[in-house]
Parts: sequence; C-alpha cells; structure tokens
Amino acid sequence: MQNVSLVYDVVVIGGGPVGENVADRAHTTGLSTVIVEGELVGGECSFWACEPSKALLRPVVARADARRVPGLRQAVQGPLDVTAVLAHRDAMSGHWQDEDQVEWLKQEGVDLIRGHGRLDGPKQVTVQTHDGERIRLSARHAVALCTGTSAVVPDLQGLAEVRCWTSREATSAHEVPGRLAMVGGGVVAVEMATAWQALGSRVTLLVREDGLLGCMEPFAGEMVAQSLREAGVDVRFETKVTSVARAGGELRIELADGGKLTSDEILFAIGRAPRTSDVGLETVGLTPGDWLTVDDTCQVTAVDGGWLYAVGDVNHRALLTHQGKYQARIAGAVIGARAKGEPLDDSWWGAHVATADSVAVPQVVFTDPEVASVGLTTREAERTGRRVDVVDYDIGQVAGAVQFAEDYRGNARVLIDTDRGTVAGATFVGPGVGELLHSATIAVIGEVPIDRLRHAVPAFPTISEVWLRLLETYRT
Repeated sequence: MQNVSLVYDVVVIGGGPVGENVADRAHTTGLSTVIVEGELVGGECSFWACEPSKALLRPVVARADARRVPGLRQAVQGPLDVTAVLAHRDAMSGHWQDEDQVEWLKQEGVDLIRGHGRLDGPKQVTVQTHDGERIRLSARHAVALCTGTSAVVPDLQGLAEVRCWTSREATSAHEVPGRLAMVGGGVVAVEMATAWQALGSRVTLLVREDGLLGCMEPFAGEMVAQSLREAGVDVRFETKVTSVARAGGELRIELADGGKLTSDEILFAIGRAPRTSDVGLETVGLTPGDWLTVDDTCQVTAVDGGWLYAVGDVNHRALLTHQGKYQARIAGAVIGARAKGEPLDDSWWGAHVATADSVAVPQVVFTDPEVASVGLTTREAERTGRRVDVVDYDIGQVAGAVQFAEDYRGNARVLIDTDRGTVAGATFVGPGVGELLHSATIAVIGEVPIDRLRHAVPAFPTISEVWLRLLETYRT
C-alpha cells in the first residue's frame, strides 16, 4: 500500500452537485480545490434521484395532460411504451457513467480523487482509494462535508432477507414489477407511485399517517391522493407494516391491523438519514451518524477554528438539490472570502448567508396533479405565531387553466403577512403549476408589497392569471 500526502486550500468530501458547486465556487476565488468521491461524480441527484425520477415521470404527466385536451385525447389512450420510457430514463441518468461530470471538473480546474474520504483531525482528510492507495490530504483553509443522505430502512422483522427497494432501486429498476407495495406518504412515495402505476405495476401505497405530503398544505395531499386512486393506486392510510417475508419470488407483508398483502417488490420511502456514520466525525469531537448543525454560512458550529463546513442535505436545513446548490454557492464564496481576509456580508439576505433556507424554500412534487410550494404553510404560520390571511382560489376558474385542460382541477393558496402586507407563502396544486413557483418565490424573497404586486399584470390567457384572482379575492 502506497502512502501519498497532498496539500490543497480546500478539500471537499462528496462529489454530488453540492460538492461540485462548493469546489467550483471556491476555485473561482483563486483557491486550489479537490473533491473526494467514492461513487459516481454527480451523486444521488444525477443518478438515483432528481434526474431519473423526473425522466420516469415526464411521459406519465405529459400523457395525462394530453388526455385532457379535446382533439388529442384519442391519440394517447394506449399504454406507455415502457421500453422507451426506461431507455429515456437511462439516457437522462448518463447510463450511470460519470465521464461528462469528471470532464467538467477538469475543465473547471478542480482535482478529483476517487475513494472513501474521512476526516482525520483538524483540516486533515485520509482517502482510501479504490486501488488500495492511502492518500493524506491537508487543507490550508477549509474542509467541506457534502456527503448527503441515504434512504432510511426500518428495523423490521424479515426485511434483511427480502431485498427491499429504496429510492435508488425505484429510480433505476429495469423491469416493471407486476405488484409493487410502497411504504411512505412523502414526495418519493407519491412520485414513484405515480410513475410505476402508469408503467404497469399494481401499486399499493401504505401510509402510516392519515394523509399524504404532510409537510405541505392538507389540500395538496388530498388532491394527490384522489388522483392516485383514480389512476388505480390502492392508497391506505393509518397503516403500519409489521413484518415482511419472501416465499419464492413473492413478498408476504403483514400489517398491524392483522391484514396481509402480497407483492413482488416493496419500496420503503420513509425518510433520509445523514451519511456521516463513517466520515471521521469522532476525530474532531462530533458524533458519527449525526446531522451537522451549521450557521447561515454553512460553517459547522460545534467545531472550533472555523475550518469545517457541512453543505447540502447533511446539515438538515433543506433536503433539496437546488437548495443544497444554493448553500454551496454561499459556502464557496465564504471560504474564498475568509481565505483572503475579506469581510463577510452576513446581513439578512447578504451575499454570504443562506437566508432562503429559513424563509423561502421552493419545491415541486412532480405528480399528476403537480404540487408547488414556497414559504410558509398555514400550519407553520400557526405554529410560529405569524399573523397571516389565508387566500384560496380555484385555479380551474382561470381562463388559462380552461385552455390548458378540459375539466381542470386545481387550487391555489397564498398567505398574506398582515403586519407587513407581503406574501409569506404560496401553494399551488394542478396540472402545470410548477411553472408558477418562481414568481411566488420572487414575491416571497423580494417581500413585494401587495399594493405593488397588483401592478404585475399576468398575460391572458395563462394560468398565471391566478395571481390576479388571488389578489382580487383578498381585496374583497
């Protein structure tokens, strides 16, 4: 075994989109940077999450939209071409090869070391490479942990023997199971139920809670549940799995209420856990397996010296790729500024703080109907004591929605901060509403006064006209 020692300004552990952006942004400030990655450069999002899941969902949603258009619906009544859909998914996932991502790093001047990286004391990282080499990295200025999360699998009787699916298998499977049981009621569960039911599986969705998408407005989960049931998904609420076993090729699932269920595969989509159990946290006084608490610059608060950063999902601020990349741009700029001794702009909405993590996190759920939200929900406003007026409007009454789809079903809700006269949150449910989200995000982050927002005239006939109707409803 050969030992090598190298010195960089910045060492990044984790080569997903978050790690890539930290390294790139730090490098643009003039710092030498290296990424340590044990799997594929591009990470979970590129190969097992965002890209493949949306590639599976796009044909499903496009067909659903087409079926609502007079003159077109008869042309799209047949089943999806499963082979073509899976081939499209494979292409969007780069066929699970990362050469393009590696080439981008080279072009940006960021070095790459393939292997398992672990902290080994302050500003020290050891890497066990795939070919048995041991490399010791020293960081002059910063180490950034960008290791992300992995799917939670429950401690359940019989589970170790059944080869269950997690989100990785759900987005990369190359055969459609005849029967697919899913456990969970969050984003992964509803998106994968949408996709695999449309691809030909008989999906049973087992939800421990009494509704779907519990972190969003209740009407969002209710509308998605109705649509899933109409598509043929067996949605069961307040249901708990107690044991699983595989007999031959068949799964036998026992439920807490005494019920039994058979399936070909079972997917657990019940949450995420930080990938921090084997990254050397104990060498810097932290507990392996924990989420990493950071300040608004993404610096780990429990480690002295200001050299350790935790960026993206691993810090538990906002478990979304786009939000992690936002943090990465902030953190990379912070690292560069501190290395040069430059002052930080750490004021509210300053250049060196990730303010949006706590104020305006946008999210789209790519089901049919889509769900888009940003900012506060009604429950969050109640919990935090924020005074808001709740304004609802039936999107199907907007001319643009009528043009978009016959019998359009959707709902919009905005929360108006009564003290400030600004939009504090927005939720849209309906076909095509994901494209409404950025306008809502700008309204929340920009703290646009309602009296000024009334002058933002939506084009006719578009679904965006719902903004006009919401404001008219609020005025009356």
